[in-house]
Formats: sequence, structure tokens, C-alpha cells
Amino acid sequence: MEQSMISLERMRTFVRIAERGNLAAVARETGAGQSTITRHLRELEEALGVSLLTRTTRRTALTDEGTHYYAHCVQILSLVEQASQEMRDTRQATAGTVRISCTGALGVLHVGRLVYAFQDQNPGIRVVFGLTDERIDLVRDGVDIAVRLGPLSDCAMKLRTLGESKRLLVASPEWLQRNGPVRRPEDLSDREGVRMSRVQGSDQLVLQDATGRNHIVPFHGRLIVDHGLAARDAFLAGRGYGPAHRWLVEDCLRDGRLVPVLPYYTLSSVPLSMLIAPERTNLTRVRLCVDFLAEGIIGIPGIHR
Repeated sequence: MEQSMISLERMRTFVRIAERGNLAAVARETGAGQSTITRHLRELEEALGVSLLTRTTRRTALTDEGTHYYAHCVQILSLVEQASQEMRDTRQATAGTVRISCTGALGVLHVGRLVYAFQDQNPGIRVVFGLTDERIDLVRDGVDIAVRLGPLSDCAMKLRTLGESKRLLVASPEWLQRNGPVRRPEDLSDREGVRMSRVQGSDQLVLQDATGRNHIVPFHGRLIVDHGLAARDAFLAGRGYGPAHRWLVEDCLRDGRLVPVLPYYTLSSVPLSMLIAPERTNLTRVRLCVDFLAEGIIGIPGIHR
């Protein structure tokens, strides 16, 4: 098989195998025989002159060449889909799939409801809504839109700044009763906090007073969590105090289950942004979703332009 004969069908077969990790599963999914799936893969490898997968009796894994080729295939197939999409009529342009990735706690508490409302207005659009606090690669993972907290370095992606996420120190009333009042930043130096893993500089707090002066306080604790919802539950359980995004704890503050600690001191805000895969920005359904989410996210408690 010559390179000029490499087809989109064989690319799609390879991408499915890479994502499912099992030839039999791909055969069941596509309705093709396993021998057909095996032949497509063999012909593709012969045309390229490299092995794309290593195979055992139970699972397949990408080789280094396969990982590189997979990324290119995802891009090519995405561009083919975009070209087809742009040729459809107006009704079809607002149908199809939008893939969204969002930080876990924000997605569960707030963005999920925006997704539901978006689908109510656009019943022809299917949404794949992924929640992760890991930094994903939009192109590699086939994601159209990513909502992210924190500084970004994805310079190849189209960036839309949504605003700043305000933070504050919180604790449960029970925790404050057990540990005594906190009137100054220095009072926190011997108190136990709930820390987040994978957060740079999480071993100290920088609090700013009304005059603009910074107060640096050591931040320590026996409990370290890797998810915002886990931190929220720990605060509610009285396991310690700690910094929280206002959107994470707004309802708890409202009903008194949590209270602000040192409310006259402020923590730095965190940027909230939306990344869009450049080759997807011309798709009508993606543009509709971007605009809808951007408008709705500004209404989330603690998010300011």
C-alpha cells in the first residue's frame, strides 16, 4: 500500500484503536469485523513504514511514532469535520457535538447548569462535558472549549479572558470556637489549615490589609486535598481553615455553615479564562457555546471582570 493511498477511513480506525485500546472494542463499536480493523491498521503501518502500536493479548499501547501520528490524525480529522460542517445549511450548522473541559468544582457547582441551559436553547447540539483539574491539550484530546483557572501558557490556543475569581479565607463556626478567635494574620501561624496539592506556593498565605501592605503567614496542615469539593467538605467538617474561591463556598457563607476568617484582609484573585481550539472557532455551534458560557460565567458569585 502506497502512502498516497492512506485514507481517512484508516486514520479514523487508528484513532479509535488508540482511544479505546482494544481492537475488538473498535470492531464492536463500528460494526466492522475484527479482521477488517486489523487489516486497516496493518495497511496503515505498512504505508507509513513504522509500527504505531504495540499489542498484547489484552491491550494495545501507542509507540512513540504512534503518539506523534495520533496527534496529527486528530487534527486532520477535526479539519475534515470543520470543512463538512461549514458546507451544511443553517439548520445543520447549529447541530453536532461540542466538547467542553472545565475545572472540576466549578463545573459541578456552576458551569453544569449553564451547559443544561445552553442545550435547552439549542436542542440539536450534543455536549461532551469533561471535568478535570489537570491541564489538558485541547488538540490532542479533541476538546473545543476549556474553562480554566490560573495563569495560562497555551499561546497557540485562542484565549478569551472571562474575569477574576475572588478568594477569601473561610472556616466553620465550630472550628473557630475550638481554636479561638482570629483577629490578626499572626494569629493563624499556629492554626491548622486545609491545603490544596499541586498549587504553587501553598505553604504560605499572602494577605493584604486595607493600606495595601502584605502579610505573609506560614500555612500548614495535616490534610492536603487535590480537589476543590474535597476542600469545601473539609472546611464544613471543621478540619481546618483555608483559602477558597467565593463561588466554591457562597452558599455555605449565606446559610452560616462557613464564615469568613479575617474578612478585612484580601487574598489575590485568580484569572479565569476560556481557551478555544483555533481550528474550531469557525464552527457555528462552538461560537454559540463560547458566547453563551462567557455570558453566564460572569454571573457566578465571586467572578468579576
